[in-house]
Amino acid sequence: WMAKVAAERLNQLQDPERSIHQAIVDFKRLGYSDRWINQRVQAIKARKELTDEWDRAGVKEGQQYATLTDIITKGWSGFTTKEYKHLKGLKKESLRDNMTTMELALNMLAEATMAEISRAENPKGFAASAKVAQRGGKIAGNTRKQIEAQTGRPIVSSEKASDYIRPLEENTEQ
Repeated sequence: WMAKVAAERLNQLQDPERSIHQAIVDFKRLGYSDRWINQRVQAIKARKELTDEWDRAGVKEGQQYATLTDIITKGWSGFTTKEYKHLKGLKKESLRDNMTTMELALNMLAEATMAEISRAENPKGFAASAKVAQRGGKIAGNTRKQIEAQTGRPIVSSEKASDYIRPLEENTEQ
């Protein structure tokens, strides 16, 4: 069993597409909808483009990434990452894996916007990147407010994607 798992992992390292496929299989097994899975995969891509941009700007992985993520999240959702996790009742679980489709879309918009502004303005270092993060988050926050005004419903809520997961029995019948 361990040899099989190790071989699969080595194959994934040589062909990253296998890792993505495995993540999709895992999300399906857990009962997430195809629509949510597609959104989550796109969000992963947007996050990777953003962190590549942070690396280019000289932002340090770890605390600086976390701080910029908080700035972006606060800008679009009104909550820091910690506050957002608390709202959803999460302890150690991934916030992104518990976002609804619309929350994921707005988070991705905020991160993609920040990356786009950063590429256009070429900030250097954490402080300059933090200013760009505020603007990227604010743009997505304005979008959130416009959607909420049109629908009459809040987008950011305690709802989790897992609240809509089909029971495991239903997943295996397909």
